[in-house]
Amino acid sequence: MKLGIIGLPQAGKSTVFAALTGARGEKGGTDSFQKGARLATITVADDRIDFLADMYAPEKTTYAKIEYLLPSEVGRGASGSASEGEFWGQVRTCDALVQVVRNFEGPVGSPSTPDVDFSKLEQEMIFNDLMVVEKRMERIDLDQKRGKKPPPEEPPLLQSCRQLLEKGMPLRHSPELASDPMLKGFTFLSAKPRLVVVNNEDETEEMPAWAQRPEGMELIVVRGKLEMDIAEMSPEESEEFLEAYHITESALDRVISSSFRILNRICFFTVGSDEVKAWPIRSRTPALEAAGAVHSDIQQGFIRAEVVSFEDLKAQGSFKAAKKAGLVRLEGKEYTVEDGDIINFRFNV
Repeated sequence: MKLGIIGLPQAGKSTVFAALTGARGEKGGTDSFQKGARLATITVADDRIDFLADMYAPEKTTYAKIEYLLPSEVGRGASGSASEGEFWGQVRTCDALVQVVRNFEGPVGSPSTPDVDFSKLEQEMIFNDLMVVEKRMERIDLDQKRGKKPPPEEPPLLQSCRQLLEKGMPLRHSPELASDPMLKGFTFLSAKPRLVVVNNEDETEEMPAWAQRPEGMELIVVRGKLEMDIAEMSPEESEEFLEAYHITESALDRVISSSFRILNRICFFTVGSDEVKAWPIRSRTPALEAAGAVHSDIQQGFIRAEVVSFEDLKAQGSFKAAKKAGLVRLEGKEYTVEDGDIINFRFNV
């Protein structure tokens, strides 16, 4: 899972990125292939993994990971410029976007307007998507004149995209269109799931009023500068500041939780003396596909999935006790994996 952190200049993207990557001492490196972009791989803390590691005492414990990309804004120009295209190109391959909007006084005392800032960047994404659509439709017309026919489903889908985008509406307003497999390769920006992070001043805890709150989108409040500073403190110091500023959960944990939700992800676990591991997958994934996440050979030779929920295992105290209580189940290929399932895949290759 990779999410791109976007926002207008001075919104506090770098500050929020530093708050995320500093919370557990995980610093974001620089990706030389993306012209100064910074990519951080973050460990997803999970009490369930901790419990299972204590129970099985494995040689290795592997938590789920999530990546956050901070694109470079060096040379970023006006909308439609070459540098603007490079900026958006860095985040097009991300699974989702985290948009930081400013809710504090700017460096020259400009008023904070998170709703206006949100809309401005939204229109940039719509404009970029429209350019992609028009460029592809021009190419299709040229190919047809040369006798080369595109897939019959593609032109009407692109026409539907253009009609929506020309109205100034993001593609996510049409979920069926945004998720159509034929359009996956276009990596449309306005079709991506998005989390809005409102970056408040240190003393402001509340969500600001919105003239028009974004529909179907998750919003959370952080105090980026404050939480960046706290992330760099020792545990003893940070505990005092977290209490003083009424912060019950770090920005990192809140953003991770929201990232899982907007991407519709859950985790199942595999356990043993060699390794306890979390496997993030899309919600409603069948057991056969989950087996493939572990290894293609397991998917190919799938026989059954031996499943027990984490809560049942924890309540019983051991796998043996859970099995004796009839809480361990044998499931087939079509079983829908649930969050917290502990699975042992039976297979033969």
